[in-house]
Amino acid sequence: MALYEYRCEHHGAFDVVRDMGTAPGSIGCPACGSRARRIFSAPMTSSTPPALAAAIDHAEKTRGEPDVVTSLPPRPRHERTAVLPLTPTLRRLPRP
Repeated sequence: MALYEYRCEHHGAFDVVRDMGTAPGSIGCPACGSRARRIFSAPMTSSTPPALAAAIDHAEKTRGEPDVVTSLPPRPRHERTAVLPLTPTLRRLPRP
């Protein structure tokens, strides 16, 4: 079963459940009986997290023309600090 969306000019959008591939191009509106045309919408966009949707939109937008980088990214707020005190063995290791 699939969910199909139709739009009546007088009463707006409504959904109809039909077998997959059997939905006609127009059906009668359940409120007034006038012909309602089938509309196509993006599936499940309301359940996409906003940050993911923004990242997908940005990737799609910049696919043909990537963003131009004009400066280095900002430095981290804090520097890494050693958790353990350096022992004589650890002091001989190269540091980054």
